[in-house]
Amino acid sequence: MKLYSTKNHELSVDFETAVFNSLPADKGLYMPTIFPKLEATLMANWEQKTLPEIAFDIAYTLLKDDISAEDLKAIIDDAANFEAPLHPLAHDTFVLELFHGPSLAFKDFGGRFMSRIMAHFLKKEQKEIQILVATSGDTGGAVALGFLNVPGIKVTILYPEGKVSPIQELQLTTNGNNIEAIAIEGTFDDCQALVKQAFHDEELNAKLNLTSANSINISRLIPQMFYYANTYARLKDQYEDIIFVTPSGNFGNIAAGMMAWKLGLPVKRFIAATNSNDIVPEFLETGIYNARPSVQTLANAMDVGDPSNFVRILDLFNNDLSALKEMLSSFAFNDEQIKKAIVEVYQTENYVVCPHTATGYLAVKADQEQHPKQKKTAYVVLATAHPCKFPDVFEELNIQYDIPAQVEELYQKVNQKKSMNNSFQDFKAHLIG
Repeated sequence: MKLYSTKNHELSVDFETAVFNSLPADKGLYMPTIFPKLEATLMANWEQKTLPEIAFDIAYTLLKDDISAEDLKAIIDDAANFEAPLHPLAHDTFVLELFHGPSLAFKDFGGRFMSRIMAHFLKKEQKEIQILVATSGDTGGAVALGFLNVPGIKVTILYPEGKVSPIQELQLTTNGNNIEAIAIEGTFDDCQALVKQAFHDEELNAKLNLTSANSINISRLIPQMFYYANTYARLKDQYEDIIFVTPSGNFGNIAAGMMAWKLGLPVKRFIAATNSNDIVPEFLETGIYNARPSVQTLANAMDVGDPSNFVRILDLFNNDLSALKEMLSSFAFNDEQIKKAIVEVYQTENYVVCPHTATGYLAVKADQEQHPKQKKTAYVVLATAHPCKFPDVFEELNIQYDIPAQVEELYQKVNQKKSMNNSFQDFKAHLIG
């Protein structure tokens, strides 16, 4: 697969280069030069296939020139070894539960696939790398558990002090070995700025083989296409149209869905649900992209004031706003609305959703009000994180939820947290050692 930069379509690099050099020098993001179309005959019998089998069809369509079929199948079977069940709600609405992986968040799909892709290439070339990650919540846990004890890879994770939930923090700070977690004084945007500065620092790059595991890395987005396709396979015989509703912060998850659509996955529309960080809903309404400092909300993994991956979505539509608005709409919701939605789903459906998933539920209701629903149309809300990651929210709302065994185990592990200010020079000195 060849890729270009969103800032320079003349640039051409191969997949391995894009995996290990997440950002082009021009500070754009890598995108596939072409999207080969999924054959209709290939998708015709998807309802008979498992998630890993459908994942292979997607990945091989893109990567057949980069990784052998045998190696790619082994990578996927190891990485995507957990389910993504659909939970039905009223009004032809489904919740796609993406929190059944090791870190209990959708980002396990990306983190596990990427770590195994990197290990595949590193084994071939016998080199070592240093991964830098900024997280606003769930990315770090997925990356930490995805890369834990992977040979040849050291991981440093930055997260905003006091702005992730206790369980999210423990998933970052209790691993040790090749995983380092640093709490930064500031916001997620400060963490992300430190990572981006590091990638463009010549001295650092001369001393360390730096790469990223954030959703700016194309190998994170490819596996996120898998569950969109798998969901289509399970609903296509019941419904004529499918609308995906994706809680969105850095906009990598929904970008992956739209990339799957670009490959030929039949999707009616996409809806991006956001919290009070409403940069994209505002842009779709006004045509003005007004990045600003993020504000802290209950749906903390979506607290992003300048979503990196939105440029990928714009690129898919050649920066044509009117064309984009035909496929994408977006709604923003505040903390009070989120809490009311959690209670509503619990009372009417006897089902518990996390704050992020609650924004998706609210977006379905908002969209159905705007568009009197067509017949045989399914809304699929992506449930991005397990409710247990937000104990304070559910304690306030007096809602009980299940606690998975791996969460209980976190409290028995040694906390190896480090803290630092948001000075790039201090961060750089730490990395160099």
